[in-house]
Amino acid sequence: MQSVSAPRLFQKEVKIESNRKGRCSEVSLFIQSVINGLNQGAIYALIALGYTMVYGIIRMINLAHGDFIMVGAYTLFYTVPLMIHYGMPAWLAVIAAVAVCVVVGVTVEVVAYRPVRGAGSMTALITALAMSLFLENLAMVLFGSNPKSVTAIFTLPSVDFLGAKLQCKYLLTIAIGLIMMLGLQLFVKKTRLGKAMRAVPQDKQASTLMGINVNRIITITFAIGSGLAAVAALMYCSTYPRCTTDMGSMMGLKAFIAAVLGGIGSIPGAMLGGIIVGLVEIFVKVYIAPGWYEAITYSLLIIVLLVKPSGILGKNVGEKV
Repeated sequence: MQSVSAPRLFQKEVKIESNRKGRCSEVSLFIQSVINGLNQGAIYALIALGYTMVYGIIRMINLAHGDFIMVGAYTLFYTVPLMIHYGMPAWLAVIAAVAVCVVVGVTVEVVAYRPVRGAGSMTALITALAMSLFLENLAMVLFGSNPKSVTAIFTLPSVDFLGAKLQCKYLLTIAIGLIMMLGLQLFVKKTRLGKAMRAVPQDKQASTLMGINVNRIITITFAIGSGLAAVAALMYCSTYPRCTTDMGSMMGLKAFIAAVLGGIGSIPGAMLGGIIVGLVEIFVKVYIAPGWYEAITYSLLIIVLLVKPSGILGKNVGEKV
């Protein structure tokens, strides 16, 4: 009798053990997907912050903003090996990337956007699209069309958590995104310059009468947004260590969706929208179908715009005429 029941008992124990391992693997996969989604979302959120700041000041969609990330990525590609070659810390390349992106962003604003600022929203939109194409083609001429591998600035270990192997660089990316969002929110709400940034879109003429230099405020806004794009380039290259001339166009589109989803013009909304887009992409890839993540992301945007056109955290503000 024992010789018959023992194999059955063994089979039952094996089945219980396999079920336990299956549940553990599902939990670890879920945790891994959440971290990956938050990492991807933090990158989108930083890019979306640039869209939000520019739109909040001059009500303009800067379609060239995504290409500032491409500029930052190529700057990292060339400066990181240079820093290592001369015995300097590799993280100094981030400062160089921020400086280059700020110069490019301010130059685009002064040369291309400022002359057409009063010509209407359609003219500004076409100009932004032209600048995006110009930057991409200029990069192709300067750097070639082949992808470039970006040297890692830092290497961090991975940790095990409930069976999931978490990359510490992903956790660092999420932390950087949150710090940037909180710092920017405090800057806009508490500082004198931030108050001026909030005053300009309310009434440019009244702001000028109060002694605010509107052109200076807009230039500073572009500089901050471009600097955030350089940080986003660092975060992207730490996850995907390569850069291409067209990398900014698709990332810029996803970040624009995140900004509109969260409520364009709202800093917390940009962060929330980026996180939602990142999580949706990863969970669709893992649990539904890898080829459907973009379609579902765009569908989510359409649904939100139908239900709440101003975005999740956005406010309906009437246009002054």
